[in-house]
Amino acid sequence: MSSGRRRFEVDDHESYARPARRTRPRTKQRPRYDDATTGVVVTIDRGRYTCRVAGSPPDDGRNTDQASDERTVIAMRARPLGRKSVVVGDRVKLVGDVSGQPGTLARIVEIEERATVLRRTADDDDPVERVIVANADQLVIVTALADPPPRPRLIDRCLVAAYDANLDPLLCLTKSDLASADDLLETYRPLGVPSVVTRHDEELAPVLHDRLAGRVSVLVGHSGVGKSTLVNALVPDARRAIGEVSEVTGRGRHTSTQAVLLALPFGGWIVDTPGIRSFGLAHVDPNRLIEAFPDLDEVTKDCPRGCTHARSEPECALDEAVADGRLDPARVESYRRLLDSRERHTGD
Repeated sequence: MSSGRRRFEVDDHESYARPARRTRPRTKQRPRYDDATTGVVVTIDRGRYTCRVAGSPPDDGRNTDQASDERTVIAMRARPLGRKSVVVGDRVKLVGDVSGQPGTLARIVEIEERATVLRRTADDDDPVERVIVANADQLVIVTALADPPPRPRLIDRCLVAAYDANLDPLLCLTKSDLASADDLLETYRPLGVPSVVTRHDEELAPVLHDRLAGRVSVLVGHSGVGKSTLVNALVPDARRAIGEVSEVTGRGRHTSTQAVLLALPFGGWIVDTPGIRSFGLAHVDPNRLIEAFPDLDEVTKDCPRGCTHARSEPECALDEAVADGRLDPARVESYRRLLDSRERHTGD
């Protein structure tokens, strides 16, 4: 090729390079997406976001009507979003091809304000927060009563995360055909955490449907507790893989690899999440935990400045309220157990 010949032909796409930064017009006006389609992110896989469009859950998750044009749209994240993460449950604005036809790809250009955010860290020393799901209103802590045995400290940490995210907790105890639920239920009775008990050899109790109907619920639990079995019973066409518990370690094997938002046939939504081995709480301010217990929070107004309400505090008003009979000692002890769980470095 001679030095005087152009490197690219006129129709060569490489000839249309991005203009140099100095040639781009300066403006503070951001593009408007008034005609964008609104959808909800139902799952994420390798940079592709599966969104449910038309008939997606509204702000409160209580509209169960399925629109006639409901469809699934695959999208990518637009560059202007920068490092802003998109998570399951996000309500987003989509542009481009939102037909949902095979081979089409839309773009996520905006993320609507989140009502709630459930997050965790890998460890209590890890400063990096990992958002699990957005816009849920209930956290369902799934725990097996046997095979594998329950891990109360992990339950405690999940409760702390629920209270911090302003989610209503629900304790779901599975495999009651293998062990009694009485002891574990008594442990959490002082906290007033609602619970549901299920068996492998029976259909799901109607009370579980009642607790989930009309809500956006996140299911969390370590592998092998029967979470996928629950999901398949609640949403028959979900076809979530079911794992077994290792006889060597006593722990379950991971079967779910991505969080997924599923519509319940009787109304409402559930988010099935991968099994967890720990639940870091580095993002939780211990001073905020007391706000989830209005009766205790009211008493602590009489605490001296800087009181952490821990057992080691010499002049905590919680102790005075227990001594004069205003507070149930079991409830205060249960709250302090949750407070202690924030300081542990393991979810076991």
